[in-house]
Amino acid sequence: MPRTSEPGRSVSSRLLEVLFAFEPDQSTLSLADLVRKTGLPHATVRRLALELTDVGALSRQHDGRFTIGLRLWQLGTLAPLTESLRSQAQPFMEDLYTALHQHVQLAVLEGSEAVIIERLSAPRAQHLVSHVGGRLPLHCSGVGKVLLAHAGADLIERILSGTLRRYTPQTNTDSTVLRSELAEIRRTGHATVRSELTPGADSLAARVVDGEGRVVAALSVVVRTGSVLHQAALPSLIAAGLGVSRMLGWRPGTRIREA
Repeated sequence: MPRTSEPGRSVSSRLLEVLFAFEPDQSTLSLADLVRKTGLPHATVRRLALELTDVGALSRQHDGRFTIGLRLWQLGTLAPLTESLRSQAQPFMEDLYTALHQHVQLAVLEGSEAVIIERLSAPRAQHLVSHVGGRLPLHCSGVGKVLLAHAGADLIERILSGTLRRYTPQTNTDSTVLRSELAEIRRTGHATVRSELTPGADSLAARVVDGEGRVVAALSVVVRTGSVLHQAALPSLIAAGLGVSRMLGWRPGTRIREA
């Protein structure tokens, strides 16, 4: 349920409320959509949206609906962690894409979800529900399992003790089995997920480690079930993850640290 307007809230908090109403699957919103999603008065939303449009944070289409503006996008590209990761990972992702012609994606941990910060996709590759900027669950996606395995005991306990959504008949929601799986991922540095999030889509994921031994991202290949032998694709994926890690300062022998 949307939050209601609070007289004591600052103008900046209301501006952010309007901006955060936009999501990867709702990137174009009408004024009525913004009112509904923020819970703020119509007049307030209209004034804030027009102010944001004036400075380029939002863009208004010919039909009156709003999208994220170019200046806000430019600001987002300055985020140091994601920009550094994207630029360092790009050549390795391109090599994987060239070799496999499948989805190749890079994700980071944010809160209790994985966020995709880069993706390369072949036109005829397996259809996916997620996209750049989209969020994936930690318990049943390839990148999510790698990030969760290295996230530390507190987050693991919070995720596994909560309600684990079943996305497909293959989704593993048994916390005992998941604990064992996460332990194996920590040992090997990679994960394999078979149709747990999207029917007919398998994901192979490998960790990306920085110079201090922290797992800062996960690199994955998503393939149509049966189209690629996992054991054939896995060595290239692991090598790419190690390559990105080296670019971030990791060296063999560096102890892997929990978050």
